[in-house]
Amino acid sequence: MRNIVIIGGSKGIGSAILLQQLETNRVYNISRSVPKLTHPNLTHFSLDVLKDELPDIAEVDTLIYCPGSITLKPISNLSVDNFRNDFEINVVGAVKSIQKYLPVLKRGYESSIVLFSTVAVKLGMPFHASIATAKAGVEGLTKSLGAELATVVRVNAIAPTITETSLSASILRNDRMKENMVERHPMKNYLKPDEVANMVDFLISEKANSISGQIFEMDYGLVNFKI
Repeated sequence: MRNIVIIGGSKGIGSAILLQQLETNRVYNISRSVPKLTHPNLTHFSLDVLKDELPDIAEVDTLIYCPGSITLKPISNLSVDNFRNDFEINVVGAVKSIQKYLPVLKRGYESSIVLFSTVAVKLGMPFHASIATAKAGVEGLTKSLGAELATVVRVNAIAPTITETSLSASILRNDRMKENMVERHPMKNYLKPDEVANMVDFLISEKANSISGQIFEMDYGLVNFKI
């Protein structure tokens, strides 16, 4: 049984990860909102990862940092605060969490960290300047820490295309917009949270013991295919 810390496990992708891991692992969820379930293997801490002190946890084998943002505006409409806020949520929060739990992760069993980027870092998409800049920082963090911690903790990131969560509700707000999004992807689909949770499950398992410092695109062909 692993000891898994999920930052942001009450909604969206984080919630799907939490649900998938609860039956076989101890899960510590840290988020502002409370998960919509209780379970003997679940311990929840209500706090803001950017403002509050993170709780001490004696044993941690896996850290998964899920918080993200979608700030989509033309560059002329983006403020410096937009860039600053996206960087805080996506990079600074991850750094704070890693620094807090790294000492216990180093003592854990086959320890690993999973972070989240976006396909917009590699693809180049209009109106994504702020979030793509922040997530590029996540990718740099992943590779740098993967090298630095190579002998003790694996570090990987997932770069999803748009995923059907509350965060993307405004982009997928009606059937027409959903159909357009399907057509944009060469494999004619976009992501559901459970699909991303399945990739996380693989990356934190012993099946991925040889993998670190990698960015995994989950994109239904959006980045690499032109069809």
